[in-house]
Amino acid sequence: MNIKIQILTSFLILISCNKKNLIVPKLNNEGSEFISAVDISSYPEISNLNPIFYDLGGNQKNFLLILKENGINTVRLRLWVNPNNEHSGFNEVKQFSKTLKANGFKTWLTLHYSDSWADPEHQDTPTQWEEISFTTLKDSVFNYTKRVVTELEPNYIQIGNEINSGFLHPYGHISNNHQNFIELMKMGISAVRTNSNNTKIILHFAGIENADWFFSQVNTLDYDIIGLSYYPIWHGKSLEDLKIKMKQLSQTYNKNILIAETAYPFTLEWNDWTNNIVGFEEQLILPEYPATIEGQRKFIKQIKRLTNEVENGIGFCYWGAELIAWKENQSVDASHWENQALFDFDNKALPVFSEFEAE
Repeated sequence: MNIKIQILTSFLILISCNKKNLIVPKLNNEGSEFISAVDISSYPEISNLNPIFYDLGGNQKNFLLILKENGINTVRLRLWVNPNNEHSGFNEVKQFSKTLKANGFKTWLTLHYSDSWADPEHQDTPTQWEEISFTTLKDSVFNYTKRVVTELEPNYIQIGNEINSGFLHPYGHISNNHQNFIELMKMGISAVRTNSNNTKIILHFAGIENADWFFSQVNTLDYDIIGLSYYPIWHGKSLEDLKIKMKQLSQTYNKNILIAETAYPFTLEWNDWTNNIVGFEEQLILPEYPATIEGQRKFIKQIKRLTNEVENGIGFCYWGAELIAWKENQSVDASHWENQALFDFDNKALPVFSEFEAE
């Protein structure tokens, strides 16, 4: 069977080389399909206001159906421990996960191990875990992760989000408390391994600078997939450097690898009064990828292409696909991302959707 798969894979690669514009998503070494994912963590909140979405042809259509019809097979969701409201909390994510599975999507959960955003600059311990002993903290990580795995049954799970500096600070700071960081990570990983035979574990690093150092620090941990965030505004403007780093990491650590987060603007204009994160040309990759509808499509096409060209590359995830200006155009506390969503300012699907489809 393995020989047949190798022959078929070689044949598909040969075809792609002979057809300039053809990208053939390959199977990873576990026989799974290429991951074409979107992160739509805010959709449950947005959907409460009942916005109307339109497909590529301008037809009014269910949001999830638009995703499914355009080749998206996996949905990524963030999970906070005790958020200020229900959004991104356990109950909301559990219910939304059920909805997604009923609609034929695989689920990918990113556990922040925090009550709010976790990223390279913020890795705050949940309030309810702040005053407990380190032994109790380890037990809390295990039990919380076990509950997520057993009740939500994700296909993929991240132990932390963009954990460049570790997680659960100050206890799990990767440099200041390295051994504690490793022990806490092992508790999360153990909870997955002992309660699921199918869930794949992702370790997630933001960017490519210092990625070698980070993955050398976690080399003793039992995980399946390397995940990288890549945004030109923060992580450099060379897609070739990204490809080289993905090849290097996957080969050095013998892991499958994917782009866990990326996005690109289709305009530098705005549709509400919430400040956008990307709004200037110097934040773009120019002249190759301008902030236009076509520039956005070309950027994601290249992300998909380079991931396919990495031997162990298994997919990518577009972050903020749903982040339209959902509170109308006068809001100052809504979307900082509407110019990078996968829908235009009239909530019509953008041509970039075509790049998620399997050829």
